Amino acid sequence: MSNLKIVMASDHAGLALKQHLKPLLEKQGYAVADVGTHTPESTDYPDYAAEAGRRLAKGEFDRGIFICGTGTGIAIAANKIPGIRAAACTHEFLAEMSRRHNDANVLCLGERIVAPGLAEVLVQRFLATEFEGGRHARRVDKVKQLDRC
Repeated sequence: MSNLKIVMASDHAGLALKQHLKPLLEKQGYAVADVGTHTPESTDYPDYAAEAGRRLAKGEFDRGIFICGTGTGIAIAANKIPGIRAAACTHEFLAEMSRRHNDANVLCLGERIVAPGLAEVLVQRFLATEFEGGRHARRVDKVKQLDRC
């Protein structure tokens, strides 16, 4: 799966975790683009979720990893972009099932919630898990229809 193109985004509260994860992903062979933020100055997570989310939805990337303080705010913002299915995950099972059953294309993490070691595990589980399809495809198709509401 290391041929995946990953877009990363964070606000100031997720910067350190993003900076921790990015070189690990690159070392594993993933193509990683970081759309910001790049400084610890206070920023607004919706700006970065929008930039990364739009580019992902356009097909420039295969998956996204978005990070803020809790993972919740950036997930809410990302899910406003048609074509994005972002999941804030704090546990391995959530990261896996967000892919397996929900075909999530963005993993959202909270730097204040998830320690770097756990974040590494969540990212690996998210990137390694394929969408199961089957009965879940019907449900994901219904979610996709909501983008047109």
